[in-house]
Amino acid sequence: MADEETPQHAVPGEDAAEIAGSAEDAALEAAQEAAETGAEAPEPVAAAEPAGEGHAVPTAEAQEIAGSAEDAPLEAAQEAQDAQAEEIAESEEELEEETPREKPAVPGAHLEVDIVPEGVDPLGQGGEEYVDRYAVEEEGEEQAETAESESDEPIAEPISSVAIDLASGARYRATGKRKTAIARVTLRPGTGTYLVNGRALEEHFPRTTLQRNIRQPLETVGYEDRMDVVARLHGGGISAQAGALRHGVSRALLEADPNLRGELKRRGFLTRDSRAKERKKAGLKKARKRPQFSKR
Repeated sequence: MADEETPQHAVPGEDAAEIAGSAEDAALEAAQEAAETGAEAPEPVAAAEPAGEGHAVPTAEAQEIAGSAEDAPLEAAQEAQDAQAEEIAESEEELEEETPREKPAVPGAHLEVDIVPEGVDPLGQGGEEYVDRYAVEEEGEEQAETAESESDEPIAEPISSVAIDLASGARYRATGKRKTAIARVTLRPGTGTYLVNGRALEEHFPRTTLQRNIRQPLETVGYEDRMDVVARLHGGGISAQAGALRHGVSRALLEADPNLRGELKRRGFLTRDSRAKERKKAGLKKARKRPQFSKR
């Protein structure tokens, strides 16, 4: 019971006692300085009354000292960071001033231009004279002669083993087709003339490309100057009729000499060209063309 009746008192710590002593000494030192100088002594600072029984309350000066002590390490770290940032900025400025900006190098600028004089072998292969295959001839006559010789050359070499009976009454008939065109062809001995629907070949087929295609079968067998062609054409257009006439002449040659089948077929003269215009589909503009699609 004796322990319960006696009040318990809090014992101040060493830090609190030190702060209280420094506060009392500050007042005494201020009074002594005032006495020496002859000035009025400042009123002594009254010690803070305890807020409660057994608790020591630090003064305002003690709190200020404690706060400054806590802020000192943070301020020192901040100053160190600021100084380091200033040093980095100064070093970057110095580097920019020392190293001037250079333009980017152009790829291949260091290479030398290699110009090959006319008539010199670009690969440096000695011995044989260099001939430029792509040289342009200056004289126009030579160019015209070479062009005519190239155009007159047959597309394929003529077949050597051809045995066609060229009797006066010999007739070889066949039918050729291409798209919707049909050609009924008759071969007979002659001088190489073409009669198409009662007209000459150049009148009925004004395009030289179509004329060459029609003449290919007879040129291949070597009878372009010894046989005449009489044909009746109907249906199709001008290009389809030319394909049908060529097909009919090839099949007529096969009637004249069956041994020509292999050579004519290898050159593609006996193949019936089955390509034609594709039919229009429902919902489309043409065979495959669709109307424009708009999402919105």
